[in-house]
Amino acid sequence: MFLQHLMLLILMLPLSSSSTTTGTITPDQPLQLLLSRESRFALGFFSPQNSTLRYAGVWYNTIREQTVVWALNRDHPITDNSGVFSIHTSGNLLLRRGNTVHHVLYTNVSISSVNATVARLLDTGNLVLMIHNDEKRVLWQGFDYPTDTVIPYMKIGLNGSTGLNRFLTSYKSQSDPGTGAYSARLNSSGSPQIFLYQGSQRLWRTGHWNGQRFSGVPASKAKVLFNNIFLNN
Repeated sequence: MFLQHLMLLILMLPLSSSSTTTGTITPDQPLQLLLSRESRFALGFFSPQNSTLRYAGVWYNTIREQTVVWALNRDHPITDNSGVFSIHTSGNLLLRRGNTVHHVLYTNVSISSVNATVARLLDTGNLVLMIHNDEKRVLWQGFDYPTDTVIPYMKIGLNGSTGLNRFLTSYKSQSDPGTGAYSARLNSSGSPQIFLYQGSQRLWRTGHWNGQRFSGVPASKAKVLFNNIFLNN
């Protein structure tokens, strides 16, 4: 499967004591499933077909067939039911197995007060870690680390201020969402264009952005599903 159209969970407790809530994860709130405010997206654990491994991810909550658009621990699957996704009292966002840190999502928090951060699943499908009661102070967001799918309000390319490069990478296979061999990256030098790579080998390009569309993809001008917008910042 290649570049298909793109946590929980937090705290995986025994099923009898877990629950579902809407919108926000806090350090003292264990959940098995998190919904965005308008229930458009869900954050939880999923297992690909023909696999028993478990991944934390985001999917469309309003589509009957589970359609995952983002996977958190794609290269660090959970092999049993001990997975715990939590916000540490220090403010860091962690995926744990028992008392062991299984995967670190965000660690660059320098907050002095306990329980100062919360994670919120937005109705855009973006999971954000922010300062409690201050939505403008976003410390980390899932949209900065896309997997194989781009959805509305996501950005692909280089952040000129931070140096963060956002790009798509394929699944290894339909049953393994791990980082695959193919990637789609925006080349921002000269006239911007998107290149498709297999490893380091360039396979295809969109052509330059001409202000309305990529020159090699005439259909990209059509406003069928969503608009392509280029920002130079």
